Amino acid sequence: MISDDRILDDEQHTMNKAPSGSETRSSSGHHLPDSIYLVLIILFGLVIISPLLQPGYFWGAHDARHAVYFIFQYDKAVQDGIWLPGWGPDWAFGYGYPFWIVYGPLATFIGELFHHFAGLGFEDSVKTVLALSILCSGLAMYGLVRSWLGRNAGLVAAVAYMAIPYHLVDVYVRAAMAESVALVFLPLALWAFRAATLRPRLTVVIAAAFTYAAIMWTSNLVALVFTPGLAAYVLALLIWTGREKSRGWRELVGSGLRRGLWPLSAALLGLGLSAAFFVPALVEQRYVNQTQWFGKYYDPFQHFVYFFQLFDPAWGFGISHPGPNDAAQGGMSFQLGAAATLLSLIAVVLARRHAADRRREVWFWAGWALVSIFLTLNVAAWVWRYVPPVRYAQFPWRYLMLAIIPLSILPGTLAADGGQRTADDAPRRAGTSADAAVVPRDALWPALLLSGLLLLSSAPYYKVEMREPTQEQGPVSMAALMRFQRTSNEMTGVTAWVDPDRIPNWSPLADEWVAGREIVTRADYSRIPQNETLAVNAEEMGSQHDLIWYYADASDQAITFNRFWYPGWKAYLLDDKTRRPVQELEVRREEGPLARIVVPVPVGQGYLLLRFEDTPLRAAAKAVSLATLAGIVVLTLARGGRRIATRRRA
Repeated sequence: MISDDRILDDEQHTMNKAPSGSETRSSSGHHLPDSIYLVLIILFGLVIISPLLQPGYFWGAHDARHAVYFIFQYDKAVQDGIWLPGWGPDWAFGYGYPFWIVYGPLATFIGELFHHFAGLGFEDSVKTVLALSILCSGLAMYGLVRSWLGRNAGLVAAVAYMAIPYHLVDVYVRAAMAESVALVFLPLALWAFRAATLRPRLTVVIAAAFTYAAIMWTSNLVALVFTPGLAAYVLALLIWTGREKSRGWRELVGSGLRRGLWPLSAALLGLGLSAAFFVPALVEQRYVNQTQWFGKYYDPFQHFVYFFQLFDPAWGFGISHPGPNDAAQGGMSFQLGAAATLLSLIAVVLARRHAADRRREVWFWAGWALVSIFLTLNVAAWVWRYVPPVRYAQFPWRYLMLAIIPLSILPGTLAADGGQRTADDAPRRAGTSADAAVVPRDALWPALLLSGLLLLSSAPYYKVEMREPTQEQGPVSMAALMRFQRTSNEMTGVTAWVDPDRIPNWSPLADEWVAGREIVTRADYSRIPQNETLAVNAEEMGSQHDLIWYYADASDQAITFNRFWYPGWKAYLLDDKTRRPVQELEVRREEGPLARIVVPVPVGQGYLLLRFEDTPLRAAAKAVSLATLAGIVVLTLARGGRRIATRRRA
């Protein structure tokens, strides 16, 4: 780790000239305050999110039902006092599924906050999260671009990022809550890691760690897809900075290694903060049946984007279809956005007018865009076939989420403030300064003009199909959840021990809920004779536990629970008076197609508690995250204390 002395030294050091690509400001120094730009971004954003402000819910959007029932299930755990659940109790028709172990919970957690504390309904909670994700993503992009191109460029990039078609597809067509929230953190991570690389200090390293951890907690899929690009950006910054300061390859490598410790520390801290989620998700994904994620409809080779579709203005609300006729079948759009694409091309052509540091960044982002778009096309099939991490995105068009980053940044360069001159910035021809801005320095009107163009270009797509729920969708209830699962394979995931040829498509539990009856225990009464041999009485049931009273007259008796067996389920005999565990019981896996939980019980009577707990691996991962957080707090407090002591001595 980096010593505290080194941290203080770096923080007390002020750079008279920022290195390559670092934060610069116009030499004129006349800027409108940030508050004006933030208000403008919010006003532009309100236009973009206006479809979400109307009453109703877009039940027909791809993941709109999923998002509602994610919060519905999460809320069940919260009602039991569990704010970081692992088990989704009612997936798979009531047998349960370790959903929150393999699926990032942060977006759903935010939705639950609105439901639990603000009293919003499940549908309105989803709409609120999606609306805020657009506004916050614009503010995040503004911060990234403002840090090195100025406020005007930040405004243009922010509007582009909010209004670009794929972002609208994510919200209005797909209702992809996790991915939409992740799009907030991508610019924040780039901003923080950029600062940690170019002007390293403790605060930006911590900020970078938290933003990277937030991406992981939101969507491990997005984190995996985004990380190579983030690493490439940091490496490019290190090389550019090293070349300015070093005279040879040895100095370049040495400088890169020294400066690289800062972003590396941020990445490691980010992994530490997110270990509680990503370590179990990485290890335990083999404990669930993964055929629902890959193959058949999810075969990526059926969903490559055709080149013309990148520019096809057709818009639909359907799913992705194999072949080139998505639009004709009412499917989703894969367009890049006419204004964003045109302005990005202009920015690349005019890159030579920028100072060397900015010119390099423009070309880097152009390269990022080309690679991202390439991975969506059929010509990249060999990459999908031979580079396994690429396939984790499931659909090639998902790489558009990376393409929209440079397609937002590049238009911003057209409104950039004038940059600082470097040694390499000799004028290209008489009368042309290498640091000349493309537009008049500090003028707001060009930024407003470009922002308005970007906003109008996507105006036809600011729409959403508000629908009443079908019987299979809602209104939100246990009965509707059961019917919904019957029409959605994503919600019928099973553990790896369930017979893949006999995956349940209904259950006795579902029958009860659909009939409007309450279920008070997951104990399978069809396996319990309820006589002098074995009898059970339900006492209490929660999202991740069952409490029953039992009587057994023989030593070979066992109680079967309608819950899939999975590592972490524990059973205990409780003291009759205190209801505290006094003996741990064996938990077996049923020898049958459902692989349910079976608990052999000793002769006699008593209270039995079945509870989902952390395995040693999950507990260790949580300990790592807590230790990382504690370490950050200690470092922050120590830094603050030393700064106070330094001021007093002064």
